[in-house]
Amino acid sequence: YHGDSDLQLERINVYYNEATGGRYVPRAILMDLEPGTMDSVRAGPFGQLFRPDNFVFGQTGAGNNWAKGHYTEGAELIDSVLDVVRKEAEGCDCLQGFQITHSLGGGTGSGMGTFLISKVREEYP
Repeated sequence: YHGDSDLQLERINVYYNEATGGRYVPRAILMDLEPGTMDSVRAGPFGQLFRPDNFVFGQTGAGNNWAKGHYTEGAELIDSVLDVVRKEAEGCDCLQGFQITHSLGGGTGSGMGTFLISKVREEYP
């Protein structure tokens, strides 16, 4: 965190966990059906901010196909994603909700994204 806003620091625990040495780790889960995007994020300037356990990815991708993301490739990965979601939710003092950012096209964003939303809604009504 860079800045001097007391209000932002007061609410920082909504989006971050405090780690050792005053370091803040995002409460983010990064998910994709292929490893390439995750490799790019990890190699980027902010890649070391995220918990390595919170990167969840498959090996094949969905080929921009909604049905593959929703029914086949996404269905194979969903339990791993929900385990990480559960772990993050259990680490909260007072879970207020979820913010999910996903693309509207492609197989992962649209197909697995909608599948994930429906599963999260079932698990956390």
